[in-house]
Amino acid sequence: MVLQSIESSSVMEMKVQMKLNNLMSQSDVNSGLKRNEHREMVLAIGRSRKSNAAVSFSVMALSLSVLFSEHSHAQNVERRFESVQQHKDRLEIKTNDGVIRITPYSNEVFETSFFPRAELAADGSIPVSSALTAQSFAVVKKPQKTKLKFKQSGTQIEYASEGLRVEVRKNPFQIRYYYRDKALTSEKLGYQTIREKQDFADPNLTRNRERLSFNLDAQEALYGGGARALGMDRRGNRLPLYNKAHYGYEERSQQMNYSIPLVFSSKLYALHFDNAAIGHLDLDSQHDNSLNYDTIGGRKTYHIIAGKTWSDLVQNYVGLTGKQPLPPRWAFGNFASRFGYHTEDEARKVVDQFRAEKIPVDAIIFDLYWFGKDIKGTMGNLAFDPDNFKNPRGMMADFAQQGVKTVLITEPFILTTSQRWQEAVQKGILATDAQAKPFTYDFYFGNTGLIDVFKPEARTWFWNIYKDLANQGAAGVWGDLGEPEVHPSALQHQGASADQVHNVYGHEWARLVAEGYAKDFPQTRPFILMRSGAAGSQRFGLIPWSGDVNRTWGGLRSQMEIALQMGMQGLAYMHSDLGGFAGANLDDELYARWLQYGVFQPVFRPHAQEEVPSEPIFRSSNAKGLARQAIELRYRMLPYNYSLAFENSQTGMPLMRPLMFNEPYNPQLQKHASSYLWGQDFLVQPVTNPGQKTAQIQFPKDTNWFDFYTDQIYLGGSSTDLQLVPEHIPTFVRAGALIPLLPADLHLQSTQWDDGSRLELHYYHDQSVKSSQASLYEDDGLTRQAWERGQYRLSQFKAQFDAKAKELHIEIKPSLGKAVPEKLRQTRQTTLVLHHIENAPRAVKLNGQSQTFQWDAQTKVMQLHVLEQAGKPSRMTLAW
Repeated sequence: MVLQSIESSSVMEMKVQMKLNNLMSQSDVNSGLKRNEHREMVLAIGRSRKSNAAVSFSVMALSLSVLFSEHSHAQNVERRFESVQQHKDRLEIKTNDGVIRITPYSNEVFETSFFPRAELAADGSIPVSSALTAQSFAVVKKPQKTKLKFKQSGTQIEYASEGLRVEVRKNPFQIRYYYRDKALTSEKLGYQTIREKQDFADPNLTRNRERLSFNLDAQEALYGGGARALGMDRRGNRLPLYNKAHYGYEERSQQMNYSIPLVFSSKLYALHFDNAAIGHLDLDSQHDNSLNYDTIGGRKTYHIIAGKTWSDLVQNYVGLTGKQPLPPRWAFGNFASRFGYHTEDEARKVVDQFRAEKIPVDAIIFDLYWFGKDIKGTMGNLAFDPDNFKNPRGMMADFAQQGVKTVLITEPFILTTSQRWQEAVQKGILATDAQAKPFTYDFYFGNTGLIDVFKPEARTWFWNIYKDLANQGAAGVWGDLGEPEVHPSALQHQGASADQVHNVYGHEWARLVAEGYAKDFPQTRPFILMRSGAAGSQRFGLIPWSGDVNRTWGGLRSQMEIALQMGMQGLAYMHSDLGGFAGANLDDELYARWLQYGVFQPVFRPHAQEEVPSEPIFRSSNAKGLARQAIELRYRMLPYNYSLAFENSQTGMPLMRPLMFNEPYNPQLQKHASSYLWGQDFLVQPVTNPGQKTAQIQFPKDTNWFDFYTDQIYLGGSSTDLQLVPEHIPTFVRAGALIPLLPADLHLQSTQWDDGSRLELHYYHDQSVKSSQASLYEDDGLTRQAWERGQYRLSQFKAQFDAKAKELHIEIKPSLGKAVPEKLRQTRQTTLVLHHIENAPRAVKLNGQSQTFQWDAQTKVMQLHVLEQAGKPSRMTLAW
């Protein structure tokens, strides 16, 4: 029987609806929580219509929910505010269980750290620690002088720059973040020690793990976490933060070689957890609008990063963790690579055949057979096998004469059967066990020890090997298995356990190579190919790849997402083994389509297990012909690609960019990875299915687009079903773009043989574009910090269309660095190629002088030859 004091269902429904309306009218950062409460209330209203008894139960439950709703998203209820102190460069808040330090790095970047009471000095201050586990491996930026505002009342504290604002509510205690008055996120329960063992707990995490938790809006999409194949929006996943190879993966991989504790939100903010220890990044896997960072311990520090646009946000993160130095120019050519070349004779024949068939190639990569005849038992020799490589110095010198650089694989494992085992033990360069003896264990390649890259003497020992190989002629370093592939928890590094520094092992490996080159080869840009790394690894020039992807269409389909996500996270040179790596799958269509995609990815490097050749010279005549076209286009693109790389070195902007960069609030594009932008001016859509005849193309709405191969124009914001052809993948150029290319008849066989004397500048004319600009960066392609040294030529291109006067103005304005090489001072023959010129102009002038030109009435393409003089502008005017 229902109690007499319970109101009727209609009255209760009205009261619930009134509370619902009031609740939803409140402005709160935790709008996701509001939506959840809204949903529960709607369900309560629906249930109320069934019976008075059901209403009585629902209303009582709802009343309790409403009573505690304002506290449901607060921090740990045991945390109490005690005091706050403003310093010149930071804010320190003392609570009953520790100290929270908030440090502004800029208007868009704040750092928040929690120091538990047990870690404080006797006087309650924060001690300075030199421990390895207390270091930031990611951050290089120093806090900048920032204009800050501080305000305190009885209920809250506000601490704000001109962009970010932190709001600290005292009771219940909670930290919230805003950017230009837009709510970003808030701490949910702040720092916690999690004592219960959850069903989805990872064996790598202890029961007493540590957590930082945050509130999410119900609608925001999430990105980041390193290299994964999960779909562009990674919300709903719980990601292991433990670098680990995934052999033969295809369309889904939850754990790969780069696990980075970094999350980007579609609300245009990022959270970076600045801690090397292993753990998990939970992106709302329990669907309770929570973002949780779990770890075994270490720094309790995170950065909140904001921006007005995606480009601002990415640049602010890269500004914090370091920009990628410009790679050597030869890194943008084609590589000969497989697992692997067994002998010097075999390698020489491969290079000779590339040259004989006139397929461009810039480098050859040696897998592990260069130091051993067998896969197992020889890892750690780190020296050419004298039986199979009788004259390695001469071989590398001969390759260099042919415009081909040599790159050698290395691993951090010294097998007990290798030639260097005793040396490694005697010099104490190996990680140890609890008794300070070399820690040895079995894995696929044999019984092994691990080089301790955190130990100074080990770093010196390892670098001296690289130095010797460089002096012999090796031009690049390949670091493989650097997760490390097998890294027992009981293993001890100097200053930390394996689990405490596992995720930064590859990072420190790359660092020792980069620092070694800077010290001993200060003029040389290193090439450092690494299978594993961490936040900030880009500043060492690290070039990542996506691991041992399966040689299947499913393997290809995941590559765009992986590269796009890693580019957002600062590692802009993420690329794939073109053609796929794992499995003996001979599929010429897959091979051609993967290489065609490779033209528009950061590094063009076919690589695979040797059962099916990765090099085009060994494929069928049809596959070889299609591969040749792709490679030749890659070399024609060199001026554009190298300038794109220069932009990345200056700003941190990725080479491959998601379409959402241009339309951040378009919900369809927030999950889109099937097409992407290559730089600012190319739209690329790889072909990822066998026998595919058409592709659905969605054109970004900010401009019109030209088909790169046919010049057909498509309206921005439109879509089309494009008929595919075998020769290339769908590629489009932004209307108004100025694209520098090498001439097709140059037939460049090595990037090192481009003397810079000829160039094509393509302009895609469209009357809807009134003005546009671009730039071309050039240097010798080898010298470290050529830009900073003034050893460059930078050409600015500008186009302006005056519809009223019916005139098109194009300017080429080269500027020279103070120490520019003589090669870059030369006069250049530039062919200006103008697309979509509907009618022949009545007059064409170059620097005021009338010029002859060619105009094709059928293709609507016009050509004008310009003799560029270094340092002098060339101005063209076309009048109709």
